[in-house]
Amino acid sequence: MIISRVMTKNPIYVHPDTSVTEVRSLMDREKVSHLPVLDKSNNVVGIITREDLIKASPSQATTLDMYEISYLLTKMKVLEIMVKKVITVDENEVVEEAARIMADKGIGCLPVMKGALLTGIITDTDLFHVFVNAFGARHTGVRLTLSMGEHPGQIAKITGAVAEKGGNIVSLVTAEGDDVAHRRASLKIEGLSRSEAETIIKSFSDVILEDIRE
Repeated sequence: MIISRVMTKNPIYVHPDTSVTEVRSLMDREKVSHLPVLDKSNNVVGIITREDLIKASPSQATTLDMYEISYLLTKMKVLEIMVKKVITVDENEVVEEAARIMADKGIGCLPVMKGALLTGIITDTDLFHVFVNAFGARHTGVRLTLSMGEHPGQIAKITGAVAEKGGNIVSLVTAEGDDVAHRRASLKIEGLSRSEAETIIKSFSDVILEDIRE
């Protein structure tokens, strides 16, 4: 799946001279936590997050009253607190690459580009939605977790057996197993009972049913 299919398109953005107070109000109103920062030529020059706003706010130990704090935040501009070294990703990149970058860099979003043009933003929330859809979490059915031998055609055999019994696989995700000789798979199947699905899997001598639930 490519990023352009799951990103938030035409994201809300701010300029470097936008006040911190305006940014906070905008985030609250639009229910977002990340905003790209664009200059007058629409180039991405930074990104600002709720965490940046928290860091920029006076601590609870301050002797300033609420009016003084409000005044200071009104005068403070995005340019002063934004992250300037922005990591971006191309809109035609795959979703897992965006997830890898965000995990490795410890960041919660990536501006999405088409050349030099900002076309979207992908956040950890967008990736959560991808995760939910990949595992078929919104579908009813039987969910199985399998450990199977790392052999060519294993998945084809299992899916063929499910189809032969009238089952419909709405989700299939694989991952590395406990060792190099095994692979773990998660399936969500509609159209079969728990006992029917269990019988199919147990017919394979080199497949272990680790978990089954409805």
